[in-house]
Amino acid sequence: MEGALQGIRVLDVTYYVPGPYAGMRLAEMGADVVKVEPPTGDPASHMSGGHVHTANNIGKTIVHLDFKSAEGKQRMLELVKGADVLIETFRPGVMKKLGLDYEVLHKINPGLVYCSLSGYGQEGPLALLGSHDLNYLALSGALDQLSDASGKPVHPKNTFADYTGGLLASEKILAALLGRSRTGKGVHLDIALAEVMAEFQGNHDIYFREGLSENGVPEISGAILNYAIYETQDGRHITLGALEEKFWHHFCDFAGKPEWKVWCGLAQGTSEHAEVAAYFKTKDWQEWYQLSLEIDCCLAPVLKGYERHEHPFFQTRNSAVKSL
Repeated sequence: MEGALQGIRVLDVTYYVPGPYAGMRLAEMGADVVKVEPPTGDPASHMSGGHVHTANNIGKTIVHLDFKSAEGKQRMLELVKGADVLIETFRPGVMKKLGLDYEVLHKINPGLVYCSLSGYGQEGPLALLGSHDLNYLALSGALDQLSDASGKPVHPKNTFADYTGGLLASEKILAALLGRSRTGKGVHLDIALAEVMAEFQGNHDIYFREGLSENGVPEISGAILNYAIYETQDGRHITLGALEEKFWHHFCDFAGKPEWKVWCGLAQGTSEHAEVAAYFKTKDWQEWYQLSLEIDCCLAPVLKGYERHEHPFFQTRNSAVKSL
């Protein structure tokens, strides 16, 4: 995909993570991305040493404009004339107040793909309310799926709605550019981060509607012993995803426990589950790490973020390893 968007000009008028990530993905595919920031810069550049800004704006040209000044606004309008895409993440109504909303810019550049990326969309009861990633996860039902054994939601250490929203935005923009190539017309995309996360609840919706489960697909919901997270001897964790019987049998053969083969699909919290858990504690995490590279039973260590750079999978896929 490298170079696929060569010749496409993107104006990235966004802050923090979702919009910048969307723009960076387009830059990775060859687009000429101009990040338009206020004179004081993207707020992310002043947060925690500016590392969030660095991580999500690779490959862009950054310019600083004051939209409230006649000179800054005129410069922005000139940029719009030569742009294919504009991404903005202001609260609904702000771009209109600035005279830079889709209706205005469409007249200047009828082919412009204009993407508004916000928490709750451009209209509706929550549109003007401030929120962040944790709120979108909560409202979408996604946070409820990240819970501990007691059912308490676990606070994520990453901003999943932000990144997923940026991912979907780049996808929608690409589709809009394809549509423009056929019609010559631009479009206004209205993407809401809370709605994006809710799109992942399809399995949960149908299982609930059929009266089968409140937690989606039972086999992968943390209910069975052959699809689970286990603690190692040294207090770290390993994942076993032996959902299919053949993979579970491979694991049992390795463990030297052929009698366990009939346990496939048994519930967590049973005596059988306790026996498997005890077995995982007979080896430390490094031993299981090495075994995960050798045994074909859907075994993978729970890596810390920085540890992935040393894993053979990521080392052989350089495009996926971004070590800043």
